[in-house]
Order: sequence, then structure tokens, then C-alpha cells
Amino acid sequence: MKLVVIIPAYNEEQTIAQVITSIPRKCVEKVEVLVIDDGSRDGTKEVSLQAGAKVFSHRTNKGLGLTFRDGINEALRLGADIIVNIDADGQFNPLDIPKLIQPIIDNTADMVTCSRFKDPKLTPQMPKIKIFGNKFFATMLNLFLRKRYTDTQCGFRAYSKEAALNLVLFGRYTYTQEVFIDLVKKGFRIIEIPCRVIGERNGKSRVVKNVFAYGFKVSLIILRSSRDYEPLKFFGLTGLALLGLGSLSSVILFVRWLLIARIDPYMIIIYANVFLIIIGVMLIVLGLLADMLDRNRQLEEEILYRLKKQEFSK
Repeated sequence: MKLVVIIPAYNEEQTIAQVITSIPRKCVEKVEVLVIDDGSRDGTKEVSLQAGAKVFSHRTNKGLGLTFRDGINEALRLGADIIVNIDADGQFNPLDIPKLIQPIIDNTADMVTCSRFKDPKLTPQMPKIKIFGNKFFATMLNLFLRKRYTDTQCGFRAYSKEAALNLVLFGRYTYTQEVFIDLVKKGFRIIEIPCRVIGERNGKSRVVKNVFAYGFKVSLIILRSSRDYEPLKFFGLTGLALLGLGSLSSVILFVRWLLIARIDPYMIIIYANVFLIIIGVMLIVLGLLADMLDRNRQLEEEILYRLKKQEFSK
């Protein structure tokens, strides 16, 4: 069994060596460390090589989402059976890696994620706005997935080879929520392991520079995922709501017309009802078409999985 630990890094020359050298080398038969250098302008690449890691570099800064995706592909190319993703700034303790990979070794999970909030005793010192934001977005994701996860933003995670091969991601700047959605919708088992972490990042890079901008991006990811994974519900329910509202209002006005033989002063509402009914019907039809396209998406992802499995098995 081979473990590949991937470390996305951007200008982390001060901390990355400590992270690399602290990674346990005896938790499985083979352990390799792979640093994904996202166009760093400092000595991140040189320090990583000196510390004993392999390095895959971007020429320019591409964002955490693309860096993570490239890290997964490079780890699979190295023959990984288990992949662990950990930050380069020392926020997470590499000695917790054996705890994360054990459920995968035992075949009780396909992805294991560190949770900062599952055990209240291990909740890190963080600004209240960040704690609120983490819990708020976890709640949004839980409502969409019908699950009960406590921490969906943490990037310290372990993946089985099958889970990694099945990942299809599009986000450029973030990936944490998208991974949850993609794997849960494909039926993979995800569990959380509480770990003690440092609440504030030590390194120079920042995933969240603006809380509100990050919130918008996460909300957009969940909205797009709802559209892509449940298109009939996404378009159909909206269409039914508009159709029902327009029809009910029309029935009420029709009954009023039967009773008093007058439409005024509600002519504008009749026009609005016609508009609602037309849009509602169009959305229902769009939902049926999108549901048909969703089947094609599933077939294409199955083909992509088989192609990736063939490529990374060579």
C-alpha cells in the first residue's frame, strides 16, 4: 500500500519544511510527499526539495482549486492507494495522518476529513465570524446533501484511490465543498475525525481574503451543484411553484368574474398570471430536458473514470 501526501503551497518557504519532515513515514509500506507549488515567488520549491519532497510546479498562480485537482492527478500518477491533503503552513498536525487513513485501510470509509468542531473540546481559537461562517455553510451543505457533517471547509483529508479517481471538480479557488457534494452524490462514504488544529493560518497565503466574497463563492457552488445533480427538482419545483401561483390567482379572479361579472381593477394581475403560467411551464419542460442531460453527464463521468483508471494504472 502506498500513501502520497500532497501539500498545496504558495509562498510557504518559512513553514513547509517542518510540515514535510513531520509527516510519519511508517504508517503504511510506502510514503511519498508531493508538494504542488502554485507559482510561488519565494523559495518554496527549493526548500521542499531539500526537505525530501517531490515538487510539481505551476508557472503562475492558478488558485487552490486547480492546485488541489492537479495534486490528486499527480498522486494517482505516482501510484497512490491513499491520498492525504494537508496545508503547507503547519495549521494541521501531520502526526494525525495515521488517524485519517485508518478508516480507509479498514475499508469503512472512502474519504476521511478532519473536523475542527465535532469535539467541542478541540474547537480552535478562531474569530467568531469564521466559526459562524463555517457552521453556516456546513448547515447549507447538510440541507442539500441531507447529512450531518460538522466541518465542510477543512482541507485536511484522506482519500481512497477509488474516491480520487471519481472526483470531478471545476472550482478554481476552492474545492472543499465541491468534493463533499461530488462524492456524496456518487455514493461514497465520508466520515469525520476530530483533530486539534491551529485556528489561524501561519503562512502567507490566504484562501479566504474576504469573508463575504468567499460566502458568495460557496453559495454559488451549492447553487450550481443543485442545478447539476438535481436538475428536475431545481427547475421543476420552481416551475410548479410559479405555475401554481399563477393558476390559483387566475381561479380566484375567474370566480370573482362569475360572481360580479367584472375584471377591473385587476387586469394587470391577469397579465401577471399569464406570465407566471408560461414561465412555470417553460421551467418544467427545461427541468425534464436537464434531467435527460444529467443522464448523459453520468455516462460521461463514468467514461472519464475508466479513462483515468487506465491512464494511472500504467
